[in-house]
Amino acid sequence: MLSVRNLTLSFGKRVLFDEVNLTFNKGNCYGVIGANGAGKSTFLKILAGEIEPTKGSIEMAPGQRMAVLNQNHFAFDEHTVLHTVLMGHQKMWTTMQERDAIYTKADFTEADGIRAGELEAEFGEMGGYTAESDAAALLSDLGVKESLHNLLMKELPGALKVRVLLAQALFGNPDILILDEPTNDLDVETINWLENFLADYENIVIVVSHDRHFLDGVCTHVADVDRQKIKIFTGNYTFWYESSQLMARQINDKNKKTEDKRAALLEFIARFSANASKSKQATSRKKALEKLTIEDIQPSNRRYPGIIFKQLREVGNQILNVEKLSKTAEDGRLLFTDVSFSINKGDKIAFVSKDHLALDSFFDIINGELKADKGKFEWGTTVTKAYLPNDNSEFFQGKDENLMDWLRKFVPPHVTDVDEPFLRGFLGKMLFSGDEVLKKTSVLSGGEKVRCMISRMMLQDPNVVILDEPTNHLDLESIQAFNESMSNFKGIVLITSHDHTFLQTVANRVIELTPSGIIDRLMSFDEYLEDTRVKQLREDMYRVPALSRV
Repeated sequence: MLSVRNLTLSFGKRVLFDEVNLTFNKGNCYGVIGANGAGKSTFLKILAGEIEPTKGSIEMAPGQRMAVLNQNHFAFDEHTVLHTVLMGHQKMWTTMQERDAIYTKADFTEADGIRAGELEAEFGEMGGYTAESDAAALLSDLGVKESLHNLLMKELPGALKVRVLLAQALFGNPDILILDEPTNDLDVETINWLENFLADYENIVIVVSHDRHFLDGVCTHVADVDRQKIKIFTGNYTFWYESSQLMARQINDKNKKTEDKRAALLEFIARFSANASKSKQATSRKKALEKLTIEDIQPSNRRYPGIIFKQLREVGNQILNVEKLSKTAEDGRLLFTDVSFSINKGDKIAFVSKDHLALDSFFDIINGELKADKGKFEWGTTVTKAYLPNDNSEFFQGKDENLMDWLRKFVPPHVTDVDEPFLRGFLGKMLFSGDEVLKKTSVLSGGEKVRCMISRMMLQDPNVVILDEPTNHLDLESIQAFNESMSNFKGIVLITSHDHTFLQTVANRVIELTPSGIIDRLMSFDEYLEDTRVKQLREDMYRVPALSRV
């Protein structure tokens, strides 16, 4: 058990947490959610002892061990990959170091022999004799090949370092596991492995993540950080979101009788309990939901942006034709070749690849910002595009403007009546209200810049929306609103994203770019990942030399 008692944290006059009291119990996984800046990562650092609270305490049962996903990617640069993982169990590592130091002594004494025997016993009790093989297996499961295990950490690329540090946190079955954005830089297969690992984990897990599919797969509870408080709710993220929305509607429905509202809430709980029995966290989540009472459901205090895309006109039959496009990276790496396809009415396409540069390059090519090595593409004359690039820095360079003046530059020709209320309306939908519309672009956070870009896109009244990693920098509220907007949009959507839920709920077609061509399937994202024929085809199409020329 892990207890938080009267936790308060303030920075000058700003109070981040005020008298927070929580208990985390064994066998549960807690997803910590909250708006950007609410203090999610800070809370994890307090639990880990990295930040001292202004008041209050963190209490752990005697003998319990806590492991934390290290965010410093350079902390272990002079250690081998395998040793870095072993260091995750600090007591075992210290015991091993002391034991090995005794054995290397030239003047080995009787006292040394007694101490070595004690250390051997402790080492064995902690599972030390299988530690290296256990660590190696964990690394392999996370996609770090055995040939890399004896390299120094500084020799690994950043994405692989993240996996090693994740293995370090998971190693040795800690009693309390604290993970801040553990799915960053992981591919779909590795995330799926991690979901299964945590779903079977019998101790306490506390995790911050913007990946809703991951939170739904592993969490039994949600810890909501809001208005200086943290409240724990039963269920995964989707249950929390839908139940809070339902409760808000119930409160606002003045005409509905109390017994009808109660029946609707009970039916909602029962439905999610039944669905939980099919999930990876089956037993623990189902039991938690069955114990839930209506009084435990509360409406959310969250503010959700109003992301609404309207088409100026519907697209015609000719939308986009792509013929034999190919592109090579600057290092000679073949990103994709012979990409040919046409877009049809009603298409919402998820673009995927094992090399994200292939996706960035492809989207930049079809938006006229990058030249292909070979091939051509043609947009239909009825198409009005709105593009959200992965890198939006060029839109905020140069003149330092307030948000009103910045947005005014992107008003399309078909909009003639552009006054202050008009611009305030678009910014207000993205939660820039009052004097915030006079904020300078130079001080915007990453999330605020993306929200500005979405305002700009909505202005265009597009019938084709192109999204390159749309959830980057956004909080869960903005992600949820953006996701629902794209699900309801009547036009064409082209999207690449690490957000599994976004792709699954929006896309009805999947196109994968590979160095050998494309895979094009009219199916959902989950169906694509589970299709055995597609799996084999993917393996075959990535079997090309790492460095090839077109």
